Amino acid sequence: MNSPSGGTHTPYPDEALDWLLPAGSPRVLDLGAGTGRLTRRLHERGLDVTAVDPSAAMLAALRRTLPGVTTHQGVPEHLPLPDGCVDTVLVAGGWQWDDPGRAWAEIARVLSPGGRLGLIRTVRDERTDWVSRLGEILGGAPHPEPHMGPPFSRAERASFPWEQRLTPGDLISLVGSRSHMILLPADERAAVLAQVRQLIATHPALLGRDRYTLPYVTACTRADAAAPLAGTPLA
Repeated sequence: MNSPSGGTHTPYPDEALDWLLPAGSPRVLDLGAGTGRLTRRLHERGLDVTAVDPSAAMLAALRRTLPGVTTHQGVPEHLPLPDGCVDTVLVAGGWQWDDPGRAWAEIARVLSPGGRLGLIRTVRDERTDWVSRLGEILGGAPHPEPHMGPPFSRAERASFPWEQRLTPGDLISLVGSRSHMILLPADERAAVLAQVRQLIATHPALLGRDRYTLPYVTACTRADAAAPLAGTPLA
């Protein structure tokens, strides 16, 4: 089990990225990049990475920490990129789209022939009581299994459990850096953080401790485009 040290962002496990990425130095599109958590990991590997997200505020935050990364504002159904410009598209937890058929076609369009699509879903392992309570505080929708549409029909799946060691301050920073938290009104954001501080101060598993272990599971799905698709017209 991979056990990264503490910090204020979620590190995607090396084992998961090794499994998702094709050999060599692929050009990678981080689709739905948010504030750049996955983008940062790809950039650290020396890869040519482009970040696309619908939120200008998210991309502004990404550019502050990764000024050398190319960014574009866009949605999966209308990617502001030319045909065949990347070898891999990675989507971390944001594949619930308004028009899935068009999104699959757009992803296929920007991929090089035989390019790869990878979906990543990192979730807290809420079998631990205090982690379950943290999930109740943070809320959010359930995490459905990804379903790939044509031409990505032959998908493979793998899961990678790992842990993150956190101080109380790390946990507060981690919660505060979540994309939906950044977009909350200030009073709502403060209320959520207050509940997390209350959890730290009262839960028997956390009370009086200076470090915790936060368990995760990173579930991955990958598939290669079945045939050259650059220039394929959209329906």
